[in-house]
Amino acid sequence: MTSHENAEPIWSPTEDQVAASRVEDFRRWVEREYQVEVPDYPALLAWSVDRLEDFWDAIWRYFEVAGERGTDVLGASAMPGAQWFPGTQVNFVEQVFADHGDDWDPTRAIAIRDHAEPGGPAAREITYAELQERVAGLAGWLRSVGVRPGDRVVGYLPNIAEAVIGFLAAASIGAIWSGCGQDYSAQAAVDRLGQLAPTVLIAADGYRYAGKEHDRRAAIAEVRAGLGEPTTLVVSRLGLDLGDLAAVDGVHVFADATVHDAAEDAPVRVPFDHPLWVLFSSGTTGMPKGLVHGHGGVLLEHLKQIALHSDLGPGDVFFWYTSPSWMMWNYQVAGLLVGATIVCYDGSPGHPERDQLWRLAADLQVKVLGTSPAYLQACERNQLNPGTDHDLSHLRALGVTGSVLPPASFGWVRDHVGADVAVAPISGGTDVVSAFVGWVPMASVWPGELSVVCLGTALAAYDHRGQPVHGEVGELVITKPMPSMPLFFWNDPDGSRYADAYFDLFPGIWRHGDWITLTDHGSVVIHGRSDSTLNRQGVRMGSADIYAAVEPLTEVAEALVVGLEMPDGGYWMPLFVVLTGGHELDDALAERIRSAIRTTASPRHVPDDIIAVPAIPHTRTGKKLEVPIKRILQGQAIENVVDPKSVDDPDALEAFARHARREHRD
Repeated sequence: MTSHENAEPIWSPTEDQVAASRVEDFRRWVEREYQVEVPDYPALLAWSVDRLEDFWDAIWRYFEVAGERGTDVLGASAMPGAQWFPGTQVNFVEQVFADHGDDWDPTRAIAIRDHAEPGGPAAREITYAELQERVAGLAGWLRSVGVRPGDRVVGYLPNIAEAVIGFLAAASIGAIWSGCGQDYSAQAAVDRLGQLAPTVLIAADGYRYAGKEHDRRAAIAEVRAGLGEPTTLVVSRLGLDLGDLAAVDGVHVFADATVHDAAEDAPVRVPFDHPLWVLFSSGTTGMPKGLVHGHGGVLLEHLKQIALHSDLGPGDVFFWYTSPSWMMWNYQVAGLLVGATIVCYDGSPGHPERDQLWRLAADLQVKVLGTSPAYLQACERNQLNPGTDHDLSHLRALGVTGSVLPPASFGWVRDHVGADVAVAPISGGTDVVSAFVGWVPMASVWPGELSVVCLGTALAAYDHRGQPVHGEVGELVITKPMPSMPLFFWNDPDGSRYADAYFDLFPGIWRHGDWITLTDHGSVVIHGRSDSTLNRQGVRMGSADIYAAVEPLTEVAEALVVGLEMPDGGYWMPLFVVLTGGHELDDALAERIRSAIRTTASPRHVPDDIIAVPAIPHTRTGKKLEVPIKRILQGQAIENVVDPKSVDDPDALEAFARHARREHRD
């Protein structure tokens, strides 16, 4: 099935929950301030899109954004090239350290909880006052070594507090931040960060994962050399001897830099569209693209998402399991904009026990926890009962992103995590460092669906003729600009790469590359990437519908499906499966898989062949490599279609190459 119109909601907010939510307070405020009637979320969404300038003006005013306002909200509305808040001066960091309410005490409010796996570095708490002091100290140090607005400061770091401090310090003086995790090889880090010609590198001596400490001192030296030997700060995360590194001219100890005299190092206001950070694409099919986002656009978009959609505010704990390589790291840092506590976790979600993530969520009294469909399905296969085994009474929403969450997993969360916990999938991307569709505490949750289009997002589904469709599969498009759309791509002086990436198919309309269906109750069903579309006999299908049928089976750990146009005009649609321990792909299991697909999706979705493989390769942010695998199966060499450095398990690619060689030989 490509729609779940006949399903019942699996979670609905109570009247009290709606009344207490931040988005309901915003709705009432909009009615008063703008003299409009928006009685419910659909009406508020419609107003936010129809009156786009009024909506973003409302976000600025409602959150009392620190800054100097210009006259206009939207100086130019064409895409690409929209100009938001011309003449306005802001700084993302100023909002982090703003007053967050009458009872706000920055000396007591916790900004960051920094945790590692058991056996690793001790847990730390950093208050807002302490964070502000360290950020100002590092900002002063950066100035002292010559960093100026527009210079680049980069991080090669695990998900630790120093990564947040580094970003905030750079942003506070108008420098541009970019980072990646230390699970990336030195060369993969250079491929990304080297494009920026950074002035300063911040790196850690290592990180901990699955019970093992990973010494990255040699990698730091390699990265530093690849970046042209910028001034370097080294964080002593694992307590390793920094003697050889620290003895190198231009290399300093991070802790010393944060105590620099910071008397005059308050955040400096910069133009609304001044670059804040550069996020990189996965780089699976070429050099990673650097997407540049601005201070003001990110600030407004993240205030909207974190406060109104995630319902987070002062004192709430926000924990998304992520890495500095992934946009969700940037998204979680935005919890600081509303006075929430964010969790930096350096480690595996399943070590020393499979329920480590749930244990942390309970211990830290997390309100919004973010994870991936793969993690939830692994918990289900291992028969975990987080809601019984841990006190998750503070948990209100379970954020999910990275891939499509199958309908069955919604039921597992209800039954094994908690009936009061809203499943809150979101979908957007590095492109806007936010979500187009997601959850809001005013709306019901439907299995297999994303509850709502996010406020201020002019989303539609288009057919191949560029006409809007409803209740059937279409391309996800955005018809009006969003403040957090990229300002530009790095090293794209004429804007051609930017235009080709989003505006090639429908001029002036952002095409995101996802197949979606808009439902009658306002939700969105995502069927997978449109550039890896399955097309049998002219009928387009999404891979997500097949995964939703197959991956809940206990025998299947993961699956990947592709469709290939054959030289003889035929069409071959194989399904590759990774089996759980102790299972083999015999005729009985193959028939179970086919039956599940036939019943849950449709007979048309049943694959031509089912093939067992040792592993499915992903980008380092968890996305399956459907398009590169398709090209490999069509006979192209691995090195011509995917950069192995961007893949979590490069060896997994060879199994598909062997299938390609066998098919072409036969």
